[in-house]
Amino acid sequence: MLRRALRLRLGPCLSGRGLGTYRRGSTLDWDGKVSEIKKKIQSIFPGGAWNPLYDTSHLPPERSDVVIVGGGVLGLSVAYWLKRLEKQQGAIRVLVVERDHTYARASTVLSVGGIRQQFSLPQNVQLSLFSAEFLRNINEYLAVVDDPPLDLQFNPSGYLLLASEEGAAIMERNVKMQRQEGAKVCLMSPEQLQKKFPWINTEGVALASYGLENEGWFDPWCLLQGLRRKLQSMGVLFCQGEVTRFISSSSHMETASGEQLTLKRIHEVHVKMDHSQEFQPVECAIVVNAAGAWSGQIAELAGVGNGPPGTMQGTKLPVEPRKRYVYLWHCPQGPGLEAPLVADSSGAYFRREGLGNNYLGSCSPTEEEEPDPGNLEVDYDFFQEKVWPRLAQRVPAFETLKVRSAWAGYYDYNTFDQNGVVGPHPLVINMYFATGFSGHGLQQAPAVGRAVAEMVLEGHFQTINLSPFLFSRFYFGEKAQEHCIL
Repeated sequence: MLRRALRLRLGPCLSGRGLGTYRRGSTLDWDGKVSEIKKKIQSIFPGGAWNPLYDTSHLPPERSDVVIVGGGVLGLSVAYWLKRLEKQQGAIRVLVVERDHTYARASTVLSVGGIRQQFSLPQNVQLSLFSAEFLRNINEYLAVVDDPPLDLQFNPSGYLLLASEEGAAIMERNVKMQRQEGAKVCLMSPEQLQKKFPWINTEGVALASYGLENEGWFDPWCLLQGLRRKLQSMGVLFCQGEVTRFISSSSHMETASGEQLTLKRIHEVHVKMDHSQEFQPVECAIVVNAAGAWSGQIAELAGVGNGPPGTMQGTKLPVEPRKRYVYLWHCPQGPGLEAPLVADSSGAYFRREGLGNNYLGSCSPTEEEEPDPGNLEVDYDFFQEKVWPRLAQRVPAFETLKVRSAWAGYYDYNTFDQNGVVGPHPLVINMYFATGFSGHGLQQAPAVGRAVAEMVLEGHFQTINLSPFLFSRFYFGEKAQEHCIL
């Protein structure tokens, strides 16, 4: 009965979930009051234009229909689709709060920028197909009048996944599903692989899958800046600061089985200003948690997981920061311009970077090898001991590579099933999630943003049914396990 009660809460007729909004008047009413206050002050001090006593341009507004916590590509995509799908232009006020305006530590710009449809779950294939269409026609979506067109520098070289004997049957099943969903992927035998890519050592490879369309890599920074530029033209507000507190109210309900549930509604978000102790309270109707690797902390601030273990109220958002290294190396005799992004069965991966025989790559550590996420320092020994031997075994030319640089970034790692969390929380009824993609959030951001916007505006998913990605699966133990994680 609890399962039914919680799922009924997702319906579009649910009172109190939507944008109908403030406890004390509408945004337009508030703007009118501010205008009247300004006129009265000017009448007291005649002879000059309105000048505030101090600059407040860095502060967020006192009220916003939607507050999005996190200004990476996922958060920006949610903002874009909210504005694009709003029924009347200017009807929804959206505020994006980002604590790092330089994006120096943002997962978006520290990724390798890949996009693929080779996943083990149909929903992930659908998300990436939608996003590929969005990226391919980027200027139809993000063009701004009188500004130059965007060039994402998309390289359509595809992904090449290699499977051992043990993983061949799983790869075959995955590719069958991917094709059913509309992805253009082919299977290759070791002989076909050797013929097409003679620089690969096929020892230990039983099967390969190769993306023929809509796969490759692009410039994440360009996508980020393109979204920001478009959102500014659409009237979205931005604020540099950190969300430190939520003010909420509670109500209680009883399920048909007699179980008591406490429902929370967030009314106010406190945003701490950068390099300051001051904070600005922002009244809101909806909060979107798109805080990436730190979304678990934001959820805790809202009371998610603060209940008895084994209950829905005690179910935490299982997303945490995981540090991942990316290494850049040079190899004069390495694979040529036709090289795809190669993901080896050992876990190592690489792709070309530019035209000068430079390459990016790495591999994910085991649970025992997980590095300290408290900093973004690079461990070069990890490359020497774990990455290089695997690369050189698969591509003999990499025996002579020279590492030129490296960096580290964060995965918003979902420890439950390495998959995204999309949609509303069952009990904090006006908090929505767009997080937990464990390394494939960038490439799926255009589709995820639309899915969250549909849920906020219509009360249900429309374009792609992402019900398996709802928060409630953590309580029910229903894993949406994604096995193809790089």
